[in-house]
Amino acid sequence: MTSATRMGVLALLWGSGFLWIKISLQQGLTPGWITFVRCLLGAAVLLALAYGAGQRLPRDGATWRRLAVAAFFCNALPFLLFSVGEQTVDSGVAGVLNATTPLWALLIGLGTGTDRPLHPARLGGLVLGFAGVLLIFAPWSAGSGLMSLGALALLGASASYAVAFAYMARRLTGRGTAPLALSAAQLLTATGLSVPALAAGGSAGVTWAGVLAVVVLGVFATGLTFHLNYRMIAEEGPTSAATVGYLLPVVSVALGALVLDEPLSARVVTGMAVVLVGVALTRWTTGVAAAGGGAAGQGAAPVPEAADAVPQGRGTEGHGTETRGTERPAREVSAPAAAEETGAPR
Repeated sequence: MTSATRMGVLALLWGSGFLWIKISLQQGLTPGWITFVRCLLGAAVLLALAYGAGQRLPRDGATWRRLAVAAFFCNALPFLLFSVGEQTVDSGVAGVLNATTPLWALLIGLGTGTDRPLHPARLGGLVLGFAGVLLIFAPWSAGSGLMSLGALALLGASASYAVAFAYMARRLTGRGTAPLALSAAQLLTATGLSVPALAAGGSAGVTWAGVLAVVVLGVFATGLTFHLNYRMIAEEGPTSAATVGYLLPVVSVALGALVLDEPLSARVVTGMAVVLVGVALTRWTTGVAAAGGGAAGQGAAPVPEAADAVPQGRGTEGHGTETRGTERPAREVSAPAAAEETGAPR
């Protein structure tokens, strides 16, 4: 499989997550059940892959406590918020708002002092990115829904990813646990954390189409995409993997229009383009404009500045073994860098 083909497959699987959420909702599933089943099936896939690669789950209590925090902000909460948001907002728009995660990550990095000084181009990208969000929702138009529960939930989900990446960079990565096992443990923890959401409404009238949609969401758009993203980072480098993030909003908007007949106005398309240009500018480094954007439900946020930020066992995971004797001490990593280092699923 060529690099372009692999990138296209990954973008299609990842970007389709918003479509499967919308279909699941339309076919009777509640946001709580979608979140629970998605985490459960994603964890099952990653547990099987970790077992096949000979990677074991962490055994120390400190790691599991950190995983609980990461699982809440990186999986249980944003997965639930995306499902809540898509009850009233189109799946394509949800995919576009997911791409704002690097903007939130930059704000967190600046606020906590963990990000590098703000270059004028990055400042412009930050302003431009959020201007694109305003353009999409057009608050100056009557009934635009900018302050609706759905819109706020989607923005909250993207911000939650950014919080998770900042935490994971400082407290979870680079501590010797193999990446597939770490991610499997995280989604397993998220499954437990999502149980209380099951009480929020019943799932009467669920159709087989809804069951199929949530199965595809959990197995392919959550579990399998993490593995494919990790393999791309390991084999082709973080820049190629991060580039997929730019394709996710395009995929979500296209699928929403083609499959669900969601309206595709010139304003939304323009807003999407503005958001992506803004995200690209926030990835600016001296002499380099690096790729950026994140998924997913679902993808990894970019790390233009951290050439050495690779998953543990990068050189050998593709062969099912973990690198030994190369563990580095924990280091401070900027918020946008965390997801690239962990390959965290969205």
